Amino acid sequence: MELTLQNNLNNNLSNNLEIKQNNFLQSSLWKAINNGINIGIRYALPNWAEDKIIELKDNLINYGLKEGVSKTIQSVIDTGKSAAGIVTGNFENINQINEAVKNGGIIDSVSEIFDSVLDKIQKTGKINNVTYNLIKNGKDSILNNVEKNIEATLTNQITSSQKMDKYINNWKEYYNKKDFPSMEKEYKKIKTELKQLVPIENTINNARNIEVLHNLIKNNGQDFNLTNEELELANKLSL
Repeated sequence: MELTLQNNLNNNLSNNLEIKQNNFLQSSLWKAINNGINIGIRYALPNWAEDKIIELKDNLINYGLKEGVSKTIQSVIDTGKSAAGIVTGNFENINQINEAVKNGGIIDSVSEIFDSVLDKIQKTGKINNVTYNLIKNGKDSILNNVEKNIEATLTNQITSSQKMDKYINNWKEYYNKKDFPSMEKEYKKIKTELKQLVPIENTINNARNIEVLHNLIKNNGQDFNLTNEELELANKLSL
């Protein structure tokens, strides 16, 4: 019975992490792609007023741009996991995510989706042939901006992961020195960086362990002499 409950708990945690990873990647990659398209369209239509650009973007989204990109991102995620031999359903590190996105053909897919949606808008008469051709001629610039934004997003994740590792190691070092003021500074950095970083199981567990132990010491008047029960609780809560 106990083993069954533990297995169910582990499965729930794994499923929850997979959902969080998918949501994070969907949000961050869509933002990168959407901003890249915005910049590219402004280059392609330099004389257009802002309200006309917004109207065009609304039409792109209404005729399937966001839906198509969302499906593409999910396909890239699923294909990347399969290629990396991931059986848990979760990416285990940032490098796996980078490889998945870079090798998943996301730019080619965005290109096809963009063409399809633009053709639909032209057929409805919401843009004329001149505008249609201007955007088509500027598509390379649009895709270049999309690619740059995706690369910047991935680079930011690598940087964020490196910062997180540094802050965690710093906290542990100050913990060993019983230097709580310095621990507090690193703890705040960890909490801030965690919001910027795609959820990774090992990172979450380390951060949670630090959070529990840090708050135990803080609530103990910054006294590092914790009871065995408190240390055991910290270990249990960090699983």
